Amino acid sequence: MKKLSLLLLSLGSTLGLFAQTAPCCHTTDAVTEFTGLANREDFRMAHKDPLPYTYQGTAGAEVSFSAPDGKTAYGFLFKAKKPTDKYLFVYQEWYGLNDYVKKESEKLYNDLGGNVNVLAVDLYDKVVATNREEAAKTMQSVPRERLKAIMEGARGYAGKSAHIVTLGWCFGGAIALQSALVNGSQNLGTVMYYGMPEKDVNALKQLHGPVLGLFANKDKGITPQIVDEFEQNMKKAGKTLTVKRYDAEHAFANPSNPIYNSEATKDAYANTLSFLKKRFQL
Repeated sequence: MKKLSLLLLSLGSTLGLFAQTAPCCHTTDAVTEFTGLANREDFRMAHKDPLPYTYQGTAGAEVSFSAPDGKTAYGFLFKAKKPTDKYLFVYQEWYGLNDYVKKESEKLYNDLGGNVNVLAVDLYDKVVATNREEAAKTMQSVPRERLKAIMEGARGYAGKSAHIVTLGWCFGGAIALQSALVNGSQNLGTVMYYGMPEKDVNALKQLHGPVLGLFANKDKGITPQIVDEFEQNMKKAGKTLTVKRYDAEHAFANPSNPIYNSEATKDAYANTLSFLKKRFQL
């Protein structure tokens, strides 16, 4: 009986460790923490309703792909001019894959010389919010399992030989890091614009590629203290993190936001482009 008890105790410890390190678990915790911010009025109010804009580009097109949950997932693809396994996954702000995200994705595509496939991944299954209240409700209503299935579907769409960098803003900033963890050894790097960091050091130990974090000192959600903790956790995990902090508000790089900070955005984008070119060896 004593040996059986010890065996069960050992098995329980092993399963507990697996629960902490398996990708299916840490994703839920990090994303749930970010979506919980939508319950706070000060965080919602930091997101001004998007200014009107209609995307008029012609370089991209909507695509669909299978997700492991058996459902179809969607994205907007800017296909590289020549066949390549280089992919940039772009993750939307909390409003959804709107015309601003398509415009920013096209800008990234052009500034990378058309040498990289840029896939703007739709996390909301074609739902696009037009104001902060809709955005908060939509973000909170998407099942965490569905988000993970979409991330895995995007990786599957790119293919097993794909070399991937992830990038996102706000909600998408949090997802970009989770997507990087899902991508495993296929991941080359990650760019996070004011997104909720992963706090599980064991999960971060599984991360492939360096991270560029672009944060706002006046952010009421992703506070400087959270960024400090992220730096400490990445160091504990033995991973490379470069942090740029700006004297700006949350969502400072969103051109649809009336509090758009052009100066901070210009510097952040320059750092982003330099990071991407280095990771893709362009």
